[in-house]
Amino acid sequence: MKKIISLLMVVLLMTSLVLVGCEQETTEKQNVRLVEVTHSIFYAPQYVAIEKGLFDKYGIQIDLTNGGGADKCMAALVSGEADIAFMGPEASIYVYLQGREDPAINFAQLTQRDGSFIVGREKDENFTIDKLKGKTILGGRKGGMPLMALEYVLKQDGLTPGVDLDVRTDVQFDMMAGAFASGEADYTTLFEPLASSFELDGNGYVVASVGELAGYIPYTCYSALQDYIDENPELIQNFSNALYEGMVWVEEHTAEEVAEVLLAQFPDTELDFLANIVQTYKNQDTWNPNLVLGEDGYNRLVDIMKTAGEIEEGPPYDAIQTPEFALKAKENYEANK
Repeated sequence: MKKIISLLMVVLLMTSLVLVGCEQETTEKQNVRLVEVTHSIFYAPQYVAIEKGLFDKYGIQIDLTNGGGADKCMAALVSGEADIAFMGPEASIYVYLQGREDPAINFAQLTQRDGSFIVGREKDENFTIDKLKGKTILGGRKGGMPLMALEYVLKQDGLTPGVDLDVRTDVQFDMMAGAFASGEADYTTLFEPLASSFELDGNGYVVASVGELAGYIPYTCYSALQDYIDENPELIQNFSNALYEGMVWVEEHTAEEVAEVLLAQFPDTELDFLANIVQTYKNQDTWNPNLVLGEDGYNRLVDIMKTAGEIEEGPPYDAIQTPEFALKAKENYEANK
């Protein structure tokens, strides 16, 4: 009888431990308010990390919102409406140069190319940048990465904005597609899936990739305020771990397999349509495989911003970047394979 009672006590104890463990796992899952610059297939590894449960694996619940531009994402970050902002790292430079005591720190770089495409009103398989001479193009918000990358390409080809062509900056980033569809300008720049959707609907045609023309640019990064990182280093590391695993998954799987995962994020899109776009981004070497924003890349970003006339000098690299979480994420992944 004593043996039976003892056995029952052991079973009850083990059951209670399991229940407590489950309760702790649920309680310890942290909600992260993540604001993204736009909702685009360009950011496939992020959505894969969400849909494949990689953030869940590290105890993170993602609350994702579309900021509709880097300026709005940064506003959400500094106001406390977001914990992490996914946007161009130029936003961190602007905030630092404004003298903010709690700067926005870039801790992971997702993309290393511009993800936008030049869209015209007619098909042009032989398009060259010089065909923009005398035309009007919707370029995006002044000081934003899409506009600066476009202007960088134009200047490389000897075209001066405002002289050789009209680069409009008066249309908000998230309003450009609608403005172009309504008849404004000869060309616009659009991200996917909007660019390809325009072709399907007959509203425009992709004539060039800004990413291919501009080359390497540290284009979009994950940023958090310094105080938030100091208070939540484990959370930032876990976030980076999940993101890195999402990046590896995208690299190791076909465009079709990636597209199947992305359908949950783009439910009104056909699988083949998604797969074609993913393959385009894969071909362009779009994603930064180690998530590290290195000093060389940062200096290139500063040069582009200086060429655009937006800044005279950039902050020191260490002032608004930290590679430690990205490096550790790769190390953790390799150790646990």
